[in-house]
Amino acid sequence: MTQPNDPNQQQLPSANQQPYPNQQPYPQPSGYGFPGTPPPPPSKRGRFAKFAGFGCAGVLGLVVVIAALSASGGDSDDGGNTAADSSATASASAGAKEGGPKEKEPEQGGGTVKLTAERAEFSKSILADGSDYTSVRVTVVNDGDDDVSVNPLYFTITDTDGTKHTVELGADEQQIDTVDLAPGENISGTVTGKGTFTPKYVTYTDGLLGDPVRVDVS
Repeated sequence: MTQPNDPNQQQLPSANQQPYPNQQPYPQPSGYGFPGTPPPPPSKRGRFAKFAGFGCAGVLGLVVVIAALSASGGDSDDGGNTAADSSATASASAGAKEGGPKEKEPEQGGGTVKLTAERAEFSKSILADGSDYTSVRVTVVNDGDDDVSVNPLYFTITDTDGTKHTVELGADEQQIDTVDLAPGENISGTVTGKGTFTPKYVTYTDGLLGDPVRVDVS
């Protein structure tokens, strides 16, 4: 039997008294889980994934289009180069058939400058050494309207073997002089090549850059 005011007797909390007076109740989120509560907003991560997927697809499509355009452009360039090469080949073939540009043939002793040549005896000068020499006597006539320059260096001698000989200056005492011929004037003298050979023809070129004149040696 319980005794009143027994200090060993545990006192039960009343209905209005909180069992744990110093502990606060755990707060519950307002409206969460109750009917009528709006759903949580969609995750931004899902939107980003969709955007990234569309972006990658767009970039891939752009790369494919650029590659196609580049391929078509390369084919066009190759076609243009092929056409240009074909045209160049055709032109080269046509030029080869026609013989291409030809060098101007020397005049045969006529025209503005008339030239004659004949075999002559070599007259040794003090400038000649002990070698053999071959001389040809030439006559130059200015038959044009302008002056004509004459110089031993403007002559070459070609022998019967086809070898061209330049003139040895001062070897022959009868060497042709260096002069300018007025219209109607003429001059004669020898041109001499080194060695013993049979001269076939002599070629004269006015100023080294003018039109060549060739004459057979008689």
